Amino acid sequence: MATTYDFPSDLLAGQEELHQVRAELSALLKRLPWSVEPLDGFSDTGGWRKVERPASPGWTPDEQAEVEKLRRREHELAVFVTTHRFWTEITAGDRVDARTSLKHAHER
Repeated sequence: MATTYDFPSDLLAGQEELHQVRAELSALLKRLPWSVEPLDGFSDTGGWRKVERPASPGWTPDEQAEVEKLRRREHELAVFVTTHRFWTEITAGDRVDARTSLKHAHER
C-alpha cells in the first residue's frame, strides 16, 4: 500500500498553483507564433525529417510580458515547493515518493 503524507495546506496550494501556471504557460506558448522575433518562413525537406515553418510575425510586447510573468511565477512556485520546510520532516529515502505523491495530490 502506498504511503500517504499529511502535506501542509500551503504546500498543497503552492503545488496546485504551480500546475495551473504551467498549464496556462503551455497553452499560451502553443497559441503564440513559433518565433519571438519576426522571421521569414522556411522549409527543409532534405533532412531525415521534413521541417516547415510559416513566416512568424513575432510576439507583441504584451505577449512577451505575459510569458515572462508566467515564467517568473513558475520559478517562484517551483522554488517554494522544492524548498518547503515539510521536506526536512521526510527521511531522505522517502522524499522521492513524497514528492511524487504531492505532484499527484490534486488528482485525488
